[in-house]
Amino acid sequence: MKVLVAIKRVVDPYVKVRIESDGSGVETDNVKMAINPFCEIAVEEAIRLKELGVADEVIVASLGGDECQEQLRSALALGADRAIHVNVSQTCQPLSVAKVLKALMDKEQAAIVLLGKQSIDTDNNQVAQMLAALTNRPQATFASTLTVDGDYVEVEREVDGGLERLKLALPAIVSTDLRLNEPRYASLPNIMKAKRKPMESITPDDLGVVIKDYQTIIEVMAPPERTAGVKVASVDELVDKLRNEAKVIE
Repeated sequence: MKVLVAIKRVVDPYVKVRIESDGSGVETDNVKMAINPFCEIAVEEAIRLKELGVADEVIVASLGGDECQEQLRSALALGADRAIHVNVSQTCQPLSVAKVLKALMDKEQAAIVLLGKQSIDTDNNQVAQMLAALTNRPQATFASTLTVDGDYVEVEREVDGGLERLKLALPAIVSTDLRLNEPRYASLPNIMKAKRKPMESITPDDLGVVIKDYQTIIEVMAPPERTAGVKVASVDELVDKLRNEAKVIE
C-alpha cells in the first residue's frame, strides 16, 4: 500500500506576518518558512501507518519553486521514503493543486492520500474536497483518528454535534485535524539519511495538468489593531457603557 501525502511550504507559524507595501500579499523574502502544521500531522500519520506495517511506502509531494525542496527534505527526515517536487513558478490555487494531486494519485496508485485540512496562509480548506470530487473517491475531512482495516479505512471526525465515524473503501482521501497526532522531531541521523533519499522533480506538463488562476486576490490587508480596554469603577458604570457606547444591550 502506498500513502501519498501533500505538503505545503508556508511562513513559519511563529513568525510575525507582514503585509507587502502594495497590498499584494505577505512578505516572504528572508522569512523563516516551514511545513504547514496540518500537513506535518498528515506526514506523521503516514509514517505511523508504515511503522504499523499497514503502508509499504510513504511518498510526499509539494508544488512550488525550488525552495519547496527544503520542506520535502524535512518530511523525508521525519520518515517519508521518497519525495516528488512539482516545479511551478506561480502560486497554485486549490483547484490546480487538486488536479496535480489527482494526476499523482493515478501515477503512483496511492491507496490513501493524506492532506492537512487547510493551510495556515490561505485557510481555503478546499483541496481535499476538490480532489475527492475529481477522483470520485470517498473522503473524510477533519480526521481525529484513522485506522486501516483491510480494504477500508475507518476515520473518526469531529462535527458540530460531537464525533462521526466513517468507513471508506480504499482508495480514499483523508484530511487531518489537530487531534489526530503530535508530529515527531527529526533526529540527526535521519536528517543525514534524508539527503540520500530520492526526490523526483517534475512539472505539471509531465502530468498533463495546466495550471490556471481561478480567482484573483484584490488586496491583502492587516486586521485593525485592537484598542486598549478601560477599567470601570462599578457595575452601574459597566452597564452604562455597554448600553450607550457599545450598544450591545438595551
